[in-house]
Amino acid sequence: MHFDIPVPDNIGATDTVFSYGRQYLASKGQDGQPLSARECRFCHIEQGTPDMIASIEAQGYHIIEMQGCN
Repeated sequence: MHFDIPVPDNIGATDTVFSYGRQYLASKGQDGQPLSARECRFCHIEQGTPDMIASIEAQGYHIIEMQGCN
């Protein structure tokens, strides 16, 4: 699975972002699967869409599903 986890810029702890990823994987029935930032560069800086902002306000993060996230 390939997905991005946009968070507010004041979230500096990588562990926090990883916990969000684990929550997402669990919601997809994939809990216990390895989670890696091997390809992550923490380089996406952009204004969130209204849907992204609503999700971040509600749960602290948003998931952008990229590949294999059915």
